[in-house]
Amino acid sequence: MQASTPPPPPAAPSGTAVPFDSTAQLMTEISIQLGDRLSRVRLRGLPPRSRAGRPPDAPRPVRPPDAAHPTLVAVAHGSRDPAALRTVTALLDRIRELRPGLAVRLGHIELNAPLLPDTLAELDGQAVAVPLLLARGLHADHDIPAALADAPHLATRLARPLGPHPLLAEALHARLEEAGARRPSAVVLAAAGSRAPESAADTARTARLLSERLGGVPVLPAYASAPADGGPPGTPLSVPAALRVLAARGHRRPALASCFTAPGRFAAQCAAAAPGPAAAPLGDHPALARLVLHRYDQALAARGGCVQDTPGAATVTV
Repeated sequence: MQASTPPPPPAAPSGTAVPFDSTAQLMTEISIQLGDRLSRVRLRGLPPRSRAGRPPDAPRPVRPPDAAHPTLVAVAHGSRDPAALRTVTALLDRIRELRPGLAVRLGHIELNAPLLPDTLAELDGQAVAVPLLLARGLHADHDIPAALADAPHLATRLARPLGPHPLLAEALHARLEEAGARRPSAVVLAAAGSRAPESAADTARTARLLSERLGGVPVLPAYASAPADGGPPGTPLSVPAALRVLAARGHRRPALASCFTAPGRFAAQCAAAAPGPAAAPLGDHPALARLVLHRYDQALAARGGCVQDTPGAATVTV
């Protein structure tokens, strides 16, 4: 059986190759290069073959999902905005292009079909749930694990949320440039927010990564769910409050980075408040697709790199 092929590790901001995350990824890369060379060997008496290992005029076979690898279940939040489902679907299509043969399914936490429990009910064997969430919070820490626990017919693993990570900062930077903010004097990083303190810590880390990528430009995290008029000391800033803070520092038209996977009410609300360029949600940016696969590979590499063989085994969060 042919194993699914992970993409090469992403380049670090400095241009240095990022090390392989696991022995499995290293062995896959060795197999790719070895197969490429063996495909050039021609046996006497046989017709020449293409680099893919078949006669040049042969039709390209359709690869079925690789049963040796657990299904990747991308877990989106869901939105009443019809563009959200289209955007997430495009992201999953890009993931499939990067990892041919890997079964990729979609499940929503709320508001959109298919809901996560319905997706899990249709699967068997093994699955890795990858939250399309950009920070920890109630959904990542409680709702998704509960849904996996209610699917005892599956052996499941739960990957980390996508952020914080340099690939997330890469996608945010690219969306800012697309919005015309190539050299902003300051940036508001707009995120959904959560009551969980881990969410604010993750978003603050993402803001620092984005600031580093922008060459030290100040990046102030702000939250769509925070009170617009602020609150007691320590209350996370809303987007309007963050804009006022930056204006007091002389930044009258800061750019707004949209730390949202897909369009929705929060993303639109934050963009409307921006006095300067407002970036689009991350959507199907290639760096985000690579990050989803990176989280999937991390989950498989944990504890020996394989999913528990026993159906209904305890979900492992990595």
